[in-house]
Amino acid sequence: MTPREIGAITDYHAHVYYDAESKPAAEALRAAIEAQFDVRLGRWHDRPIGPHPRWSYQVAFAPEIFATLVPWLALNRGGLTVFVHPNTGDALPDHRDHAIWLGDKAALNFAALE
Repeated sequence: MTPREIGAITDYHAHVYYDAESKPAAEALRAAIEAQFDVRLGRWHDRPIGPHPRWSYQVAFAPEIFATLVPWLALNRGGLTVFVHPNTGDALPDHRDHAIWLGDKAALNFAALE
């Protein structure tokens, strides 16, 4: 295997998973993220969408804040599952091979990425 350069990563996405019961916790986490970090917050998806098997919203962020945001999420996710992946322009391996799970791992719908 030839190592890939980390410069191939244009940005990251963190997908916060929730359901009807945990949506208030997801709302509180979202507000805290927005107050503390320079991120782009995506829409609420109160249904599975794309490869994501649960309700979710996306947090897009620059590589420069990875070392601050991801540990913060690990400590402050409040029991929610957060799926983090890089964006290199190759969606399938970004989601399948290069992802980080904070909390319970979920089976993604990889067919949605092909």
